[in-house]
Amino acid sequence: MHARVKWLDHMSFVGESGSGHSVVMDGSPEHGGRNLGVRPMEMLLIGLGGCTAFDVVLMLQKSRQNVVDVEVSLDAERAEDVPHVFTAIQAHFKVWGTDLNAKHVERAVNLSAEKYCSATKMLEKSADITYTWEIVSI
Repeated sequence: MHARVKWLDHMSFVGESGSGHSVVMDGSPEHGGRNLGVRPMEMLLIGLGGCTAFDVVLMLQKSRQNVVDVEVSLDAERAEDVPHVFTAIQAHFKVWGTDLNAKHVERAVNLSAEKYCSATKMLEKSADITYTWEIVSI
């Protein structure tokens, strides 16, 4: 895996992935940024959400669940002192579908958290990560 980050101007940077995609990151105005993109730590939190959501959707599809939509909401707390690492993260899944089996949803979320999500495994070294879920029947 490869990535590159290039400084644009002020406190704006563009990140380029090895797969050919780009994203703009920027700092807050109080740190010289212009609020033109996500903050780097927000990017980490989004990465965690994407990693675990990917796992959950894949597992639910493999177990033949009629999933229509999945959303994971993430809330994080950071250390007061430098470095301001994440100390606690709450991930809450909302899974929309028809006739979803609660045991399958719970199992998918737990397997992602405990075994498959690489981002969870890295971030849990500094943060207490908890997962909750709910089913929205349609």
